[in-house]
Amino acid sequence: MRVAVTGSHGLIGTALLEALTGDGHEVTSLVRGPAQGSHQVRWDPAAGTIDAAGLEGHDAVVHLAGVGIGDHRWSAEHKAAVLDSRVQGTSLLATTLAHLDRPPAVLASASAVGYYGDTGARAVTEVDGPGSGFLADVVRQWEDATTPAAEAGIRVARFRSGVVLTDRGGALDKQLLPFKMGLGGRVGTGEQYLSWISLDDEVSAIRHLLATPSMAGPVNLTAPNPVTNAEFTKALGAVLGRPTVMPVPRLALNTMFGKEMVAEMLLAGQRVLPAVLQASGFAFVDEEIEPALRRILGK
Repeated sequence: MRVAVTGSHGLIGTALLEALTGDGHEVTSLVRGPAQGSHQVRWDPAAGTIDAAGLEGHDAVVHLAGVGIGDHRWSAEHKAAVLDSRVQGTSLLATTLAHLDRPPAVLASASAVGYYGDTGARAVTEVDGPGSGFLADVVRQWEDATTPAAEAGIRVARFRSGVVLTDRGGALDKQLLPFKMGLGGRVGTGEQYLSWISLDDEVSAIRHLLATPSMAGPVNLTAPNPVTNAEFTKALGAVLGRPTVMPVPRLALNTMFGKEMVAEMLLAGQRVLPAVLQASGFAFVDEEIEPALRRILGK
């Protein structure tokens, strides 16, 4: 199978390319610089340009590209970059694929559980509607941008990922140092839910989406057992053998990250269940948080 991938140098993209190549697939990366050979296709979402001819004849496309949401304080400029990078890039890609002479059979387009807003303790699945707030609005527009591909008859799967856990980087990697120093603790009340998935399961689930013709529309990529922040904190402390008795003060978080980002990303949460993925027969490697952390961290 020929698979084109955007965001191939990111955390998930790097692991996905390794897996697809290992499976024997031919992988093409979409890059913003000059293409280095036939295994790369140039595009520039901000400029609205893409080498459409280089995408002809691919069997599948995986779209992962987008500016990191939690990488910076939420200034007006950063929020605009987060939204534009997702909507512009997805719209450009979906429209281009829709007009190819030989379009792919499937577009697997990244999304996020932020779609659901703050769900509290209420469990949600793919049948639930969007929540409110900046993140929910971004994800809704992000997903809507895939419409041209779907209207052209391409199977579109919009995978709503939870927090991806790995020792290669990302959210977990940022927490390891303070936890190892005994400075880890719950955030706020600790009652907010964390919908998580290991990197291995994330990559396997994307490959499963590509290979399963019946899977289209929204698909939650989360482990079947979401946990509260307090439960995650306890599990990580147990795995690392360190105390987790010091809660992180909200004032300190607001000072570091800004009130809006703290309210939506750290003190709010989603209790998301992977109903569609489980119904399709997908088998998780990591279902419970503490065993998953032990495996990921080699403990």
